[in-house]
Amino acid sequence: MTKVGLVMRKIQFTEAQGPRVFAERLKRLAGELGVEIVFISPERHVSGYDWLPGYEHEKGDLVNYDIVLDQIYRENIEHVIYTVSGFTFLKMFLKNSVLFPHSFPDPALTGYEMMKPFYSIVDKAVVSTEFLKRELARNFGVTDVNVIPIGFSEELAEKHFDPSQIVENRVLWIGRDEENRRPDLVLEYARQNPDKEVFMVFGGRRYEESMKRYSIPNNVKLQFALTQDEIFALMNTAKVYWSCSKFDTFAMPLTEALAMGKIVVKPEHPCYDHISSRHSFAGNEKNWFELVNMAVASPMKASMDNREYAFSRFSSRVMKEGYRDFFSAWLK
Repeated sequence: MTKVGLVMRKIQFTEAQGPRVFAERLKRLAGELGVEIVFISPERHVSGYDWLPGYEHEKGDLVNYDIVLDQIYRENIEHVIYTVSGFTFLKMFLKNSVLFPHSFPDPALTGYEMMKPFYSIVDKAVVSTEFLKRELARNFGVTDVNVIPIGFSEELAEKHFDPSQIVENRVLWIGRDEENRRPDLVLEYARQNPDKEVFMVFGGRRYEESMKRYSIPNNVKLQFALTQDEIFALMNTAKVYWSCSKFDTFAMPLTEALAMGKIVVKPEHPCYDHISSRHSFAGNEKNWFELVNMAVASPMKASMDNREYAFSRFSSRVMKEGYRDFFSAWLK
């Protein structure tokens, strides 16, 4: 099989959240297409927290090139997908290198100014949404771009879907304890709505410590580092899925929520335009609480429209077909 390196940060490989889920899914479906995905990451990272002054992730990437290249050369890899802009310089060593961004230089994100110089030398990318494709062309003149969604697991979405298990007052939020994700808003919503049961799910164990700085209302239940199976089981029981992040490159939990028939409340930022089925409602800080409450009060338990939309647009089958086309052109 042809080898393709997938370069991500060490912490992305270790946490039970988007990048790791994407990596495992890509490895499995690529194997079905005759491509071996080899995980590549620095053995060290500067900091687990990208907001600490002087420890921004991109700086850490720059001092890790030797470790990354050693792994790539040892595996005789000629094609690389890298998920972090700080590794853009790989194209100096490997002409067949392509960016798959888990982040983007948007003003809503920490360290976005630092990302810009790296994006200015990107020449080829795979992105998850048409929005990112447009932004890469508009801001950086990158036009060699494939759009392939991160597909959810159809097996889990079928296995756990049971509207009879929905708890009528349960709201689910999945994110990180980072300013961009706005966990403070979720806690305030819970504080103002003590009749609602709010689940907050965090991808890594490190957030168990950082969440201690907040006063947690009694109606909030915190969960950390759940498996995909556990997330789908929990999501099945929620009436509403709410995302209040400032910016996302794709937002896997939103597509999973659609696939599980949740009523979705999301930000009105255009980066979420792909989440556009009948029972997904966009808002902002001024009306989110009211939107969530209206969604909870809906007589409808689950949205089959949302579910059908997700299966047609974001399933792992759609992802596999996208990579089949991409690999056939890139690896020939």
